[in-house]
Amino acid sequence: MSKKTKAATPGTFRKIFDFFDAPIMSVDCGKHCMPLNDGVPVCCDTGNAIPVMQKAEWKHLRTRSKMWGKFTPYDENSQEIVDELSDSCKAVECKGFKKCERDNRSLACRTFPFFPYFTKDGELLGLSYYWHFEDTCWVISNMKKVDQRFIDQFLEAYEILFADDDEELEVFQDYSASQRRVFSRRKQDIPVINRKGKVLLIRPKGKGVKKGSLKDLPKFAPFDE
Repeated sequence: MSKKTKAATPGTFRKIFDFFDAPIMSVDCGKHCMPLNDGVPVCCDTGNAIPVMQKAEWKHLRTRSKMWGKFTPYDENSQEIVDELSDSCKAVECKGFKKCERDNRSLACRTFPFFPYFTKDGELLGLSYYWHFEDTCWVISNMKKVDQRFIDQFLEAYEILFADDDEELEVFQDYSASQRRVFSRRKQDIPVINRKGKVLLIRPKGKGVKKGSLKDLPKFAPFDE
């Protein structure tokens, strides 16, 4: 008999949102990317990133707020993204950054541009970033400013989620593997911020992990000055 797969419930997200309120850093990062994106923070623009959440998360947030609604695809590519979502997920959109209710942000909103990085052996090592946003997200070029309180809450939140949801655990293990393949092709180290706020560098082509420093954290145009 196959093992039953665990799935998150609205209660999972209630537990997470009860404590996860730490900003990524002490500065308003949106002010740095807005001028390059028609006055809208990149992470709040569905033209750059379509918000996706679990249906269990959707159910919980709908009990707290009317900020979230169903996402309406606006072109062939966005329709394809919606069509490829798993049955447990939902594409959504909020009322816009000017009407943001910070206590009712989704988990993706609270954590962007970071995701939980897993080693090949399945260890949750720390935070790495969604590399597709290197040239649009100011935070990725300023990872040295990430606050320890955010790191602590980020990891605790995902540990709660993974304890309840096998699919989410697999998603991020697979995504970490994808990052290793991409960065190996680029011949670049993957920067990871560990639990203590220290920098670790994942070497390309399976050459292991080494300690890094703040000066090893990446910068990308147009945020590289």
